[in-house]
This record gives sequence, structure tokens and C-alpha cells, in this order.
Amino acid sequence: MDQATPRTGRRSGERRPPLDPRLLREVAAARRHVVRTTALGLVQAGAVIATALLLARLGADLLVDHRSPLDFPALLAGLVAALGVRALAVLVEQRTAHRAATAAIADLRSRLIGHAARLGPRAGAGRGADLTTLATTGLEKLRPYLVGYVPQLLLSATVTPLTLLTILLLDPTSAGIAVITLPLVPLFMILIGRLTVGRSEALLADTRTLWSQMLDLVDGLPTLRALGRERGPEKMVRALGDRHRRSTMGSLRYAFLSSMVLELLGTLCVALVAVAIGLRLVYGDMELAPALAVLVLIPEVYLPLRQVGAQFHASSDGVAAVSAAFDVLVESAPADGTVRCPDLRTATLRLDGVGVRSRDGFAPHDASLVVRPGTVHAIAGPSGSGKTTAVQVMLGLLAPDEGSARVVAADGTATAVQDLRRESLWSQTMLLPQRPVLPTGTVRAVLAEAAPHGSADQDRLDRAARAAGLDRVIAARGWDAPVGRGGSGLSLGERQRLALARALLAPAPLVVLDEPTAHLDGATEELVLDLVRTLRAEGRTVVLVAHRSRLLEVADEVTRLRAAHVGPETVEEGAGR
Repeated sequence: MDQATPRTGRRSGERRPPLDPRLLREVAAARRHVVRTTALGLVQAGAVIATALLLARLGADLLVDHRSPLDFPALLAGLVAALGVRALAVLVEQRTAHRAATAAIADLRSRLIGHAARLGPRAGAGRGADLTTLATTGLEKLRPYLVGYVPQLLLSATVTPLTLLTILLLDPTSAGIAVITLPLVPLFMILIGRLTVGRSEALLADTRTLWSQMLDLVDGLPTLRALGRERGPEKMVRALGDRHRRSTMGSLRYAFLSSMVLELLGTLCVALVAVAIGLRLVYGDMELAPALAVLVLIPEVYLPLRQVGAQFHASSDGVAAVSAAFDVLVESAPADGTVRCPDLRTATLRLDGVGVRSRDGFAPHDASLVVRPGTVHAIAGPSGSGKTTAVQVMLGLLAPDEGSARVVAADGTATAVQDLRRESLWSQTMLLPQRPVLPTGTVRAVLAEAAPHGSADQDRLDRAARAAGLDRVIAARGWDAPVGRGGSGLSLGERQRLALARALLAPAPLVVLDEPTAHLDGATEELVLDLVRTLRAEGRTVVLVAHRSRLLEVADEVTRLRAAHVGPETVEEGAGR
């Protein structure tokens, strides 16, 4: 499989705004989070300024007039209240930030998965596993971005200017020093950013490549085991893990470097102001109360910017994930048709000269077939010849680049598949891919759910289980054996048998079986052949994507597909990709 690369719509390293406007415009949870954090930042700024002024007053009275703070209960109460308000604002900010991040990630993930489903099998330019990674670990990078980076960014826009204005009113000299040294923090952030340019995109790409190749490896494990090659791929897994580790540790090194540099810079800037105030106090050029207030406030001027720098890697990762997600969301999905699909019990499916463009040609190329109602039609061809792709075109999941796919009603009316309302077509179809997708629940519940309105009685469930070879699994595990997400808890062959039993129970007039015996032994293969004959006897139309000759023998008609490779000057037909 090709290594995945992030389609961010931008050149690697191109500067992005710290807050992606699309995130604020499209995701309500993120927008509310920004507004709420800004308001809490203003509250924190007021609490910080009040704390500094009250401490300065109490400290000056104690050191100059030798009056105990207990003599000023109102000031002490105000100080406690200011500290309490600030602590409460920080607590609310942190709690709401986590909730906002969870809501924003869930919103984006739901929209991404829904849009990918509408885009069809070529979603994100065919990045199936890549999109899986983006929707899981990729979007999770938004959590440190929204919880850590965004609040500090907004605090730097509220606390820093307000505290700096207060210092200006108390001591213009200290304010002047702060104004001169404050730009050094973003300057060093820019320098560190230039060192880390492109690292977030590279880390996201490495993560998505690791997931994609691991999914390919897991998918192919039954085949590798059958060929005795199951002990070979651990070298590839180790190499992928080492690559991911190096990329992650490289990002962490830059994150620690940025934190150390910014902490050192902030400390030196605060020390510079403190030394200037100390000298003026020694020579009597400044009163103690404003000096104490400035000394309390000056660290707050630099703190938000230092925290922004420390969270810079979270910003890069988060913005890269947002950009990758929205680049998928802006891809235009094909419009749904307006014509209701005719009854597939009497309709004919046709492909005429269908070609679908692949990386190096067409797969399939010039595919033509007629699937008549009530028959078993097998689609054969070498690996990569576009058998599954042809089925996707037939079901309206994919638009052909050449030729046409049509449904011909019993009265001879022909309608292009792309003009049909997808729900009206798919509600009459039962599709079993090579890796079946199963709902969660017990074996009994998963089987009963496939029957009309879940109304299958026990006798019918038993017959379907025997026909699909599932009875042995039930005898060993029981009807109440749990089936987890994606069929976890069952082996691949057991999932296949369960999916076949569901196909027998479902009322769909069109059943599409993509390599139904790929993960089954010879004895179970015979059961599958009997099941296909049973479906035909019930008057249902069966489309088989098949390699094995025994599946082809049970078919009424067989269509062999081919791919075409586009060379520099010619088109070579035949062998597949």
C-alpha cells in the first residue's frame, strides 16, 4: 500500500493562523469555548490586578508603618476573595476546556465519518485507512490544542495587556522595560517555530502511515499464516515502530527546547525589572507600595506568552489535524439521485463499457455485464482487475469514469444508477464485503436484527445457522456469545459464517457476496455453495465476486474483468495492478 501523506491543502511548513477560522466558524463547541475562555481571562486579569494592589498595600503598611495585616480585615477579605475568584476561574476554565474539547472532537469526528461515507469508497482520494487514522488518533490531537494552547493564547490577549497597562499607571519605567523585552518572547517562539517547521505534518503523516500499514498487515494475516509467512512481517512492524518513535521523540525534543528557552527568557526579563526596582528603592526614587505591586504583576505579563510557547507543539499538531479534517470535509460529495429504484426482484442490472481510473490506468477497463433477476452472476478476474470496484459502481457507491451503470425495470425503463435515490437501492441490497461489518450484541441478536423487523423465530434462526455453517460455532459458544464492535470476539471465518447467515435471513432481493469463501475451510465452502443455491431457489439475485473455480461453477453466468495499464504511449490490457 502506498504510504499515506497528509492532504492539508497547504505546502509543508506553510504558516497557519494559531486559531483556524474554520474551526471557530464550523464547530459550535470550539466557538463557545473561545468566547467562554476570553471572558474567564478577563476575570483572571481583574483578580490578578486586585491581588497585586491589595498585597502591595498590606505589605507597605507592614514594612513601612509596622501595622499588622490583621488591622485591615477588609483588605484581607478582599485579598482572599480575589485569590478565590482567580482559582475558581482557572478551575472553570480547565473543566469546561476538557468538555469543549470532547464535544468538538465528537462533532468533527461525526461530520468526518458521515462525509467520508457520502464520498464513497474513494473518500479522500482513496485514503480509507488514512481517514480511519485521522478520525481517531489524528483528531485526538485537538484535545491538548483546545485544553492547553487555546486558553493560554487567549490569556495572552487578555491578562498580558491589562497587567501591562496597570504597571504603566504604577511605574512607567518598569512598563517601558517590559514593552522592550516582551517582544523577545514571540521572537524566540518564531525562531523555534522555524526549527520545528513541518514536524507536526510529518508526525501526523508517520502516524497515519503506521496505522495504514498495520491495518494492511492485520488484514493479510490469515493469508500470511496460510502461506507460512506469519513470522516475517515483525521486521516491518519493528521498522514502522522505530520510525514512529524517532518522529515522536524528535517533536518532544523541540517541545522541551522551546519550554526551556522561554522559561529562561521570562526569568531574565522579570529579573531585569526587579533589579531596576531594587536600585530605585535603595536610592529612594520609588515608593514601596507601587514597587511591590509591580513585582507581583510583572511575572503575569510574561507568563501567558511563555505558556503559549510551551504549548506550541500542541498548537502545531492540533492545527495540522484540523486542517487535514477540513480538507476532507470540503471535498464535494456526489449528489443523491431523485428517481426511486425499481423493484430488484424483477429488474436487471447492467454495466456497459465501465472503466474506473486507478493510479496507473483503469480497473476495471471496459467492463460490461448483465445481472438478470433471480440468477447467480459471478464476477471473476485476476487480482486488481477491478471486481470489487465494478460492484461499487453497480451499487452507486462509485461513479464510473467511463461507460454507464443502469437499472432496467421489468417494463424496459432504464435508469442510471447515479440518478437513483441511494436509500431506495441500498434498502433492497445485502452486501457482504471480504471483511464483514457486524453490529454489536449477542449472536442471537445479531442474527435476528437481519430479519424483517427482527422478527425471526428460533426455528428460522437455527436453519440459517446450519445453512451457513454457524451451528458449530453456536454449539461451542452458545447463542448468547457476545459479538463486539466490528465482530471482535469471533475469528474471521466465524464472522464470515455469521454474515452469511444474516444474508440468508435478510429479505433483500439482491445479495452481493465479495469472496464469501476467502476465510473458510473446504467443508464450510460446500455449505456456502449450498447457501448460494438456496438464495437462487428463493428467487433472489446473487452477485458473486469470486476467485475460486467452485464458486464460478455454481453461477448461471460468469463475467471476467480486466484492468488496463496506461504506459507512456499505449494502453496495456490484461493482468491487473
